[in-house]
Amino acid sequence: MPDRETIEKAREDKRAGKSASTQAGEFVKAEMDKIRKGEHGASSAKQAIAIGLSEARRAGVDLPPPKTGKARTRKSATYAYDVGQGKRKATHRPKVARAAKENLKEEPHSAATHRALSRQARKAAKKRSAASRSASARKAARTKGAAGRSRAAKKAARTRARNR
Repeated sequence: MPDRETIEKAREDKRAGKSASTQAGEFVKAEMDKIRKGEHGASSAKQAIAIGLSEARRAGVDLPPPKTGKARTRKSATYAYDVGQGKRKATHRPKVARAAKENLKEEPHSAATHRALSRQARKAAKKRSAASRSASARKAARTKGAAGRSRAAKKAARTRARNR
């Protein structure tokens, strides 16, 4: 279960009118921190993100399950979403939870490295169309605010200068 601090940050995001995926981002970040601290591991960055999203759904973030993907993943996400929305009670299975945690402890901690996350982000972006990426960048610019845009422009200029 996520800590109180993470839930509070997500609620703050909701009050600020931010999207469900931004709220869920708090849980994903908390999951990465857990892996980096050595509480447990993950087989890939994708799995680490999935764990964070599942916790977000269970905590009540309005993040509907994906429409595509593996049936097992969709079913799991639907279950977590229903628990978070109060539509069903969570079944407590201590043995299963303990076994899952023990298995995760065996997994590598490299799933939460900056390199692994960067690789995962690039892979996910490649699957999207140029129009979709452009639209999300425009939306990000709109919701960033003047100071945020200025910071982003300076960072982009630094990156361009470094890569010349």
